[in-house]
Amino acid sequence: MKTITTRVEFLAHALAIEEEAAERYAVFADQMQVTNNPEVATLFREMARLEDEHARRIEEMSGDKPLPRIDPWAFDFGDAEPPEAVDYTATHYLMTPYQALGLVLNAEQRAAEFFQRIADGDGEADMRRLAAEFADEEREHVERVRRWRGKYPPPEPHWDEDPDPPNELE
Repeated sequence: MKTITTRVEFLAHALAIEEEAAERYAVFADQMQVTNNPEVATLFREMARLEDEHARRIEEMSGDKPLPRIDPWAFDFGDAEPPEAVDYTATHYLMTPYQALGLVLNAEQRAAEFFQRIADGDGEADMRRLAAEFADEEREHVERVRRWRGKYPPPEPHWDEDPDPPNELE
């Protein structure tokens, strides 16, 4: 496994993380809308918007030079998936906002841990400082999502029972 040691490598990885998270949240929002779960659809659309904002900010940090695009198999996430990406199989068409925010919370925690590992590792001092800032920002997101999630009740038992389930999701 290759180690991220430069600011450019770090920003390219951070951009990929945010873009993938935004794309997945947008897909989840569409799925929830199709299955008539508008509250969770709205929540996922907001998350997609926030992740898009983060991606644009990272692109601005690169200055005049565009960040290199890294082949998907060449990323150094420490796992097969970007740390902030929610697994496509983790959603359910009847999930509640509480459950959706639990997925978001876990993703934000993984992102904070990923950035902290880079901050604590080897490489350019500027890159490690930037990674520490990203880790702090992700920890702030974790706290924000916890507060947001606290506004919703946990799901009732058997929340996923549907006498007339859809045949397939888009």
